[in-house]
Amino acid sequence: MITFHVENISFKLSNRRRLKAWIKQVVTDEAKVLGDVNYIFCSDDYLFSINKTYLNHDYFTDVITFDYSEQLAISGDIFISVDTVRTNAIEYNVSFEDELYRVMVHGILHLCGYKDSSKSESTVMREREDWHIAKTQSWFS
Repeated sequence: MITFHVENISFKLSNRRRLKAWIKQVVTDEAKVLGDVNYIFCSDDYLFSINKTYLNHDYFTDVITFDYSEQLAISGDIFISVDTVRTNAIEYNVSFEDELYRVMVHGILHLCGYKDSSKSESTVMREREDWHIAKTQSWFS
């Protein structure tokens, strides 16, 4: 089951049904089974606090994924800073929605077992993001 939550900000997620269908397809395409995935949309400050408290990282980020997956069934909490998504969309000259979808799929890919700690892992992660995002054209056009 996929659920969407909002913490400490005013944010309305569009296309919820289509997003859920797309995320389910991503999970299927990655040969995994969907468990419980929670997306929590929040502010920079909220995500910074989580990053510092639970990961001992003293910096802002766009997404943090807590993985509770077991075997093929993926489950977890994916926290997304809407503030950083907006900033990054401007910086990378893409729409807010495109950047949001990238961050959403990034979190799912972490639950599917992809890492991004090294340059080679980041390259593979980016390729998978790009592949799944290219498929969004058919879901959201």
